[in-house]
Amino acid sequence: MSQTSTERLRDYLAQLPPQSQALLMREFERAIERGEDVAVANFVLEQLRKVVRGTETRPRTDDPARLLFRPLEPFLVESNFPVRAGQVRRASLLPVWQWLGRDGAPDAARAFETALAEIRQSGSSAGLEGAIRKFQFAAADAIVKVATPVSGDDRHRTLARIGPPNVVEDLLSIGGVLRAREALDTLGSRMPSQLRVFSEAQIASVGTALNVPSLQTPQLLPFALSLIMQRLASPWQIIRLAIKMAASDDEIRVAATPYGVAVTIALHDLSFLTACLRTDIRRGHFDNVGEQLKALHDGVRGLRTELDLRNDSVWGRQLTSIRADISNSLQSEIESVPGRVRRILRQRADKDIASAPKIDAAEVEEIAALIDFVAVCRTYASELAINEVTLRTYSDLQHYVERSTESLVQALRGGDTRARAYRQMQAKAAIRFCETLFGHDYASLMSRAAENAMTGERKTTKVG
Repeated sequence: MSQTSTERLRDYLAQLPPQSQALLMREFERAIERGEDVAVANFVLEQLRKVVRGTETRPRTDDPARLLFRPLEPFLVESNFPVRAGQVRRASLLPVWQWLGRDGAPDAARAFETALAEIRQSGSSAGLEGAIRKFQFAAADAIVKVATPVSGDDRHRTLARIGPPNVVEDLLSIGGVLRAREALDTLGSRMPSQLRVFSEAQIASVGTALNVPSLQTPQLLPFALSLIMQRLASPWQIIRLAIKMAASDDEIRVAATPYGVAVTIALHDLSFLTACLRTDIRRGHFDNVGEQLKALHDGVRGLRTELDLRNDSVWGRQLTSIRADISNSLQSEIESVPGRVRRILRQRADKDIASAPKIDAAEVEEIAALIDFVAVCRTYASELAINEVTLRTYSDLQHYVERSTESLVQALRGGDTRARAYRQMQAKAAIRFCETLFGHDYASLMSRAAENAMTGERKTTKVG
């Protein structure tokens, strides 16, 4: 993006209300967690954070904690969902920073802040990277030293001073990433910004880039794999690297290699995406459901077809559980749609219309979104174990809406004024549902039929 385009983006972001900025930031962070459009999300998120924090275009020198933990940015998560290998809780960084300044590496922390103050005073960023790297090494050594278990050494009290158990769990990961910053940076620089299809040639190239001793440890390999996943258009395809390294698709042979953790990571991320889908459905947010269902469908199918999984194995049971969770989340919502449609379109006698509930345009749009949701589910139904309920519900909706629309159009030709006005609202809602179910052409046809019915009724009244 050119400098002019970047400035326009930053100006636009600066005009947003603080609540909108915070919401946008959370959405981009969630997109990065899911591995969607990582390059774009990272760029916009960087500009948004600059706006929120009032930064300039030069490197920040007034936030030492952010500079120290910069290598951890690609791996930070903020949700309440359990973290997996290759992730670190963002909430763990502040307690670790405070411990470094208080007990862990106080001399190095003071020297770092002094160096930053001198750099700010000079107005130049010369020497900034050197100061950051020096402190990162010192911090990594202090963190790894305090977090590494030693036989016969009681460290519970020391670790408790750093933070709660979640923070302690992240310590070795934080220290390991800081120590391996250069290796991870090199790995990132040797990969394309996006891998649309993780082909054999790309797998071989990534495997070569990964062949670095510091990245092959059980502690660092998950972070290297996470970095690769962020470049994949379909993150589940990381299992192809594990299959390649094992030279087999048999889960036992794959699990026996260090790269078996790639399968565990892929399964965890599918579980996380399932939880996001469940939350969005409960809140009535259907904007991203199509993308979520496609990602889940492709991921579940990919693991089922590219790996020889046993039903009674750990991985096999995890995948079965994910499919069951998806099915349970979708099924109840799918089954509720016909009832909501009937509530709006149900034919009523003229005398009952006065007590009938009013038709809210917002509710009509919500139901139309639900009908579209059923249609999207139908596309991915077989792999997500919702085939029967989805096909049955969609067929029922088509038959009911088609018959109801025709009946309502005919009913517009008679009845008293109040009944006709109510049925006109019903017909309008039915035509909106037709547009979702049958397309724009059929909806336009029924709309013209409704207009003709109303026009014909008015002419009859005038003649009488």
